[in-house]
Amino acid sequence: MIERRLARAKGGMKPLSDGPELSTRSVCFEFSERTRAIDAGGLGAILEVVADIGLAKRIDEGLPLLKRYRPYHESDHVLNIAYNVMCNGRTLDDIELRRNDRVFLDAVGARMIPDPTTEGDFCRRFSADDV
Repeated sequence: MIERRLARAKGGMKPLSDGPELSTRSVCFEFSERTRAIDAGGLGAILEVVADIGLAKRIDEGLPLLKRYRPYHESDHVLNIAYNVMCNGRTLDDIELRRNDRVFLDAVGARMIPDPTTEGDFCRRFSADDV
């Protein structure tokens, strides 16, 4: 199932919209006998805060690093790294676990998230003065 999703996303990675890839609010807080859950406690609440304060838009406006979005925006990269840390990721390589987690992808509203190599390339765009 996840293999098909990733293959489709890789095929023609055109942005779904003008906005970031990680953009929808698909987390639902409810009690049920059947659930799909993320093992990172609190991530759903963080996703709500990010959406409520418009953090993705603010990151994109304040961090103009990319000339074209293929399909990721600056906020996709920054939030992907932050969410990795919140999910107990210790290195960029741990992002691969999130890329293969259907429930995580659904929660952040993404077809696919940047892979560890892409995130490393993004991080290398910063100079010491930028940080």
